[in-house]
Parts: sequence; C-alpha cells; structure tokens
Amino acid sequence: MNPTHVDHAPAALGADGWVRPWSGTNGEACVEVKVLTGRRVAVRQSTDPNGPALIFPAEAVAEFVAAAKEGGADFLVRADVP
Repeated sequence: MNPTHVDHAPAALGADGWVRPWSGTNGEACVEVKVLTGRRVAVRQSTDPNGPALIFPAEAVAEFVAAAKEGGADFLVRADVP
C-alpha cells in the first residue's frame, strides 16, 4: 500500500464530497473521507480541512476496514495505552 499525499486537499481534490463516516465523543476531531475516481479514497483530518490528505487505493481501505472489524486495531484502544 503506497498512499499518495496532497498538501492542500480542497484545491487538489475539491471542497465538496467529504464525509465523516463516524464521529465519536472527541469534540468532532475525526477523519473525513472522499471517494475519488480511479478506485481511490482520500483521508484528511476534520479539524484541518484546508490541510493535507492521504490518498489510498480503495483495496487498501477495504483491507484496513476488514482487519479492524476482525480486531486488528484493538491494540489502539487498550486500557494500557496512554
């Protein structure tokens, strides 16, 4: 998986079409995603919408979501993680 990077997401990818697939209790500081052409997905920080974004192949996003559903990211929210 080799993501690409853009420095100014709205200028490079457009300001419309960004969504927050989920939002927790963290003061709405979460990620936003945008489905792009060519089976790509852009990801940016919601608190910095004019900042950078990473662009991943859709297949890599699907693999990440599947792994997270199977517990592959559970270590990120363990009680012993500061």
